[in-house]
Amino acid sequence: MEPSPVKKPFFTPTVIVLIILVVNALVWAFMRFVFGIGAVTNLNNQYPWGIWIGIDVAAGVALAAGGFTTSALAHIFHKEHFHDIVRPALLTAMLGYTFVGMGVFFDLGRYYNIWHVMIFWNGNSVLFEVGICVMAYLTVLYIEFLPIVTDRFIGRVNFRGILSKLNSMIDTLLRFVDRSLSKIMFFFIILGVVLSCLHQSSLGTLMILAGPKVHPLWQSPISPLLFLLSAISVGFPMVIMESIISSRSFGLKSEMDVLSSLGRYVGPLLGIYLAFKIGDMAVRQTFVHLTEINAASIMWIIEVLLGVVIPMRMFFWDKVLTSKPLIFTAAILVIFGVLMNRINTFIVSYTPLYATEVYWPSIGEISITIGFVALEILLYRTLVMIFPVISQPLERIRLKTKFAAKGVIR
Repeated sequence: MEPSPVKKPFFTPTVIVLIILVVNALVWAFMRFVFGIGAVTNLNNQYPWGIWIGIDVAAGVALAAGGFTTSALAHIFHKEHFHDIVRPALLTAMLGYTFVGMGVFFDLGRYYNIWHVMIFWNGNSVLFEVGICVMAYLTVLYIEFLPIVTDRFIGRVNFRGILSKLNSMIDTLLRFVDRSLSKIMFFFIILGVVLSCLHQSSLGTLMILAGPKVHPLWQSPISPLLFLLSAISVGFPMVIMESIISSRSFGLKSEMDVLSSLGRYVGPLLGIYLAFKIGDMAVRQTFVHLTEINAASIMWIIEVLLGVVIPMRMFFWDKVLTSKPLIFTAAILVIFGVLMNRINTFIVSYTPLYATEVYWPSIGEISITIGFVALEILLYRTLVMIFPVISQPLERIRLKTKFAAKGVIR
């Protein structure tokens, strides 16, 4: 297998639908920045955050964890078998964290002051740690993506006309960057793992500060650990889901041998996460809240049963690991569980002390969130068609190169 740009038509019926969703989101985004955040959201002094934080940021950060977990597995623990899935996971993480930053930008009332965190440091603030770590890790992700860029353009820079004089200089620069990064990339890989662990856990610390405003089922002194463990647990399922969807979308053969091996790590990781979650409930005796029939108890049961217990059992079953539909279903359930956990923690369980009404996201909030997801998918499709991200069989690549050289493929 060798990474190469995917040669498929860009426009499909699904792509057209995604473009429509993005355009709709842009309309609402225009209204948000022109008329203010209150014009398109249901946020107020009692509910200062909604789905833009609960889904776009908190869930987005967790679901982008495939980048650092896969990099750690392949490069730090030297599991060479998984190198083929590192680049797609890296691209997914890079796009995910980019849109996390955009989510924060949209959610801030005074969005034009977002740069303050880089200048006015506050070492006592959890949000400061989250902001700095996310920015630093996003920078690391773009640096880790640079070898993919150099791999694509080294020896292929071919400007025409007056710009042709730049060909040699740009190619030399690309080769210099490639050589330099190959010597120090291990540092950025380790740094990326460390930064990810810091800000994944810090999001849990953030909710500890909310105190009694958060329901006891989710308010825990070990929230930082639970947030980190859940992010690590969902990293590999995200890679599995992305790989299967990409292979189906582009008509490529699924790497089931790699995905099956990757799936064997998910069951134990979910088991560790579940053990800490249930153990914490037993120590604090918050399980008594499950005897009450209300939104909190129902959402907790849905989150844990569908998002942790059932997929954990599935990932321990060899039949699931060798079946594309079953392993895809198990991965989706884990992703659903972590998504529900972040929604429950940041939205469902959050009750302001003086709230007079219940928060429900507006059409504008929902439209922009869906538009973010659609745009991220479109960018992923665009980038894998330009850069060598997805690994494809060597024989297929040689044949395409051979026919292209003869003028059969252009």
